[in-house]
Amino acid sequence: MMNRIALVTGVSRLKGIGKAICIELAKNGVDIFFTYWRAYDKQMLWSVEDNEPELIQKEILNHGVNCKSIELNLLHEDSVAVLLNEVENQLGNPCILINNATYSTQTGIDTLTAAELDKHYAVNVRATTLLTMAFINRFKFDSGGRIVNISSGQSLGEMNGEIAYAITKGAIETLTQTISQEIAAKGITINAVNPGPTDTGWLDEALYNDLIEKFPMKRFGQPEDAAKLIGFICSDEGQWITGQIIHSEGGFKR
Repeated sequence: MMNRIALVTGVSRLKGIGKAICIELAKNGVDIFFTYWRAYDKQMLWSVEDNEPELIQKEILNHGVNCKSIELNLLHEDSVAVLLNEVENQLGNPCILINNATYSTQTGIDTLTAAELDKHYAVNVRATTLLTMAFINRFKFDSGGRIVNISSGQSLGEMNGEIAYAITKGAIETLTQTISQEIAAKGITINAVNPGPTDTGWLDEALYNDLIEKFPMKRFGQPEDAAKLIGFICSDEGQWITGQIIHSEGGFKR
């Protein structure tokens, strides 16, 4: 019996949620194909080392599953077809899609530009939506399809200084709910997971001290927290959950 295949986007960093999702799925015997784009992560304060995707791949392989990856810029219009063709050629037809890749920069009322808004739209909305549609149209199975979109709780409150990110990621919550009924008959579930504030390397001491009191459990979310939830959704036991926006935040109070 062949392993199921999962496609996970946005897996560049050893401390990232994407990596944790890949490891959790691999523990459950799922073959992994992941994407990364180092140029984007190097723009961030946390940055990334050139060898992190390779180290992630080695760790996944240690769980006895197959793993392939590709460096891919989702800003490009042809990226979706290129990606799915690579997955099928190298591993086979995926039955799990995790839309984890994102584009996020600080955009406030006085700093938002058309160019920056377009970049957020291209990755967070266009690429995610087109990849989701292509995954559905190429789905080769009678059941067991899983799509999980990573949200950030845009529907729960404001995100000051992140206008472009908030409105484009909010659209993905709408996408999740909008198509869930139509694809159920195809044997595919779709859900969005909001991990809440998660310690993936972006916290400085001041921000940590400001936010920690909003967690009743007195700790930040860890990448593994989101990954375990997604692992359940993608398992056979998660087949009855679809069209949901799941806020897994440890009781975080805004």
